[in-house]
Amino acid sequence: MSEATHAKVADARQLDTATRILDAAEALFVEHGFEATSMRMITQRAEVNLAAVNYHFGSKDALFQGVFTRRLTPLTQLAIANLEKLERDSGNQVPSVDSIISVFMDAALEVSRDPKRGGVIFVRLLSRTFIEPHPVLRETLPRHYAELVGRFTASLARALPHLNEVELQWRIHFAFSAMFNAFAGNNILRLFIPKNAVNAKDPQMVATYLVPFIVSGLTAPPVNVGRSAM
Repeated sequence: MSEATHAKVADARQLDTATRILDAAEALFVEHGFEATSMRMITQRAEVNLAAVNYHFGSKDALFQGVFTRRLTPLTQLAIANLEKLERDSGNQVPSVDSIISVFMDAALEVSRDPKRGGVIFVRLLSRTFIEPHPVLRETLPRHYAELVGRFTASLARALPHLNEVELQWRIHFAFSAMFNAFAGNNILRLFIPKNAVNAKDPQMVATYLVPFIVSGLTAPPVNVGRSAM
């Protein structure tokens, strides 16, 4: 075997090791949360030693960032591409609130069906991160999401011209909070009604019932509290 071939094999093994570590960490963060997931748990799940994790990532915080950075860009690009297509297809018409929320949901569902892009595990991890924000991501998430949130906010503002800026921001805050919480896969109703019809772990069912709920909230008559509420 030539030196070049040896080098390619070594690179492939390193890539495979890094991928196994990322996959293991991703799954464990969903199951247990960031704080409760130890490096020992990650190394056992990935079947590597601690030296391998330190070699590829350096620290648990860096590994946590690595889990997200490999997934966030494809998701945001897909959501923005969906929105751009919707706006092009709408021509001179302003897209409806229903269609704007639906194209965002379509992006999340497409990712949830594709294991190569993280699948449902990553969607739940992302949702959990917004529910339980960690300091590691407070600086990195805005960089990944600034364009996404800006584009969808601008589109919703055009679709909801009767809302002032303050009320629009409140409604978008509630809408995204509800979406990320719903996709986290937690059946809150189970705390009060152990046997219920909610299947919170099925992204398609979540989207089916969530879209009309979100749209109704966004399009409700204005409260008109005004800027004094800020």
